[in-house]
Amino acid sequence: MDAAEFRRRGREMVDYVADYLENIEQRPVYPDLEPGYLRPLIPAEAPLEPETFEDIMRDVERVIMPGVTHWQSPYFYAYFPAASSFPAMLADMLSGAIGCIGFSWAASPACTELETVMMDWLGRMLQLPECFIAETHGHGGGVIQGTASEATLMALLAARCKAIRRVQASSPETPEAEIFSKLVAYTSEQFCATLGTTPSCAFDRLTELGPICNEENVWMHVDAAYAGSAFICPEFRPLLNGIEFANSFNFNPHKWLLVNFDCSAMWVKNRADIIGAFKVEPLYLKHENQESGLVTDYRHWQIPLGRRFRSLKMWFVFRMYGLNGLQSHIRKQVALAKEFESLVRADKRFEICAEVIMGLVCFRLKGSNERNQNLLKKIAKSREIHLVPCQLSGRFVLRFAVCARTTESRHIQQAWRHITQLTFEE
Repeated sequence: MDAAEFRRRGREMVDYVADYLENIEQRPVYPDLEPGYLRPLIPAEAPLEPETFEDIMRDVERVIMPGVTHWQSPYFYAYFPAASSFPAMLADMLSGAIGCIGFSWAASPACTELETVMMDWLGRMLQLPECFIAETHGHGGGVIQGTASEATLMALLAARCKAIRRVQASSPETPEAEIFSKLVAYTSEQFCATLGTTPSCAFDRLTELGPICNEENVWMHVDAAYAGSAFICPEFRPLLNGIEFANSFNFNPHKWLLVNFDCSAMWVKNRADIIGAFKVEPLYLKHENQESGLVTDYRHWQIPLGRRFRSLKMWFVFRMYGLNGLQSHIRKQVALAKEFESLVRADKRFEICAEVIMGLVCFRLKGSNERNQNLLKKIAKSREIHLVPCQLSGRFVLRFAVCARTTESRHIQQAWRHITQLTFEE
């Protein structure tokens, strides 16, 4: 494929993607097939000779689309959102074209510097304490990780390294193995201090946990993977109170802030803690500017060496939506969740199982767990909407998360009609 064909095929792909998203609600949201469906549909080996773009695109519909769960469908209410927007898609296209591997400032200065600035932009949208902002005279800063799981692991390993060094400084004669054997991590059922838990979007009280952690010299990592995006809205920002006590904080713009996967934002109060745990300095990665004090080499902030130009997605989205547009998106989806909540409360057969704070509604039929399990099986079999369950205090509960950017009131109303129709068929 040369540049001329790329121009032509690129326009065709943009048209295909636009048509797919415009008409996505006409497709069953959940696939109807069995494991192993794909292998018989394609050859056992890669082709020896080139194949045409037309043949590949025909196979996209024949092979791929029948096995896709359509996360961007307005009838997808499972898990949490997988953010998607046209500006982010275009930015990802540009990132792929630039094709840099930004493990150091020298490897691609714009890749490193834009990430630092975008993390500051986002931190200020959240009104994070200045100690987390790289531009200030503090010691903190932000980095894009792949997922919240990676960020949590990074925080855990950095905390371990810091604890070991603290003990070694006061007791240099103590063997490292002995120190390891005495390290303790304190967690709840959700692992760490959490703002917006996965089952029910519950919130830990940072203003109570934080002072205890600081007093006992315990690293506090705060995970707000889903809910963190909402803190750009002043009415939700109080839920982040107490973040000043945290050593590290993370949330996923790729869940609710219209930035396509992967983009998990992580801040640390003292970047030396994380760099000290992961610093990698072979000669071939060094460069003359790394000791300038103005340069961040993000390979020291993550487990992989290489990294993509992910901050382009943030830059495009933040500029093309603006803070007001992003806030409107959050508020609209919260309002849709409240609308679904009101429908549930109006039907005496159902009950709400957790406070509806953001875009997640936890509900169930009154009665046994088996009754709710059977309802979910009917919903899954119908393939008209997609939900997943959770367990709260031993009860089987259905989760209804407003996910797709294009979800409107009519989709919420249709989803509720479908649920109640299946309930009548019990």
